[in-house]
Amino acid sequence: MKKFTVLVLLTCCSLIALSQPGDPGGGTDPDVPIGGIEILLGIGGMLGGRKLLKKRIKTK
Repeated sequence: MKKFTVLVLLTCCSLIALSQPGDPGGGTDPDVPIGGIEILLGIGGMLGGRKLLKKRIKTK
């Protein structure tokens, strides 16, 4: 009986721990501001493209 009780308690605890919360926004997509990492990625992409363009113009 002790083993069964422990098994039931562990099963209930694992189900509670693995459950996911509901949708806090009510189904609407909230606006997400652009953070610093996105700006840095954009600048890096532009600099890389500029470098490739310069290299391509030099070889022609």
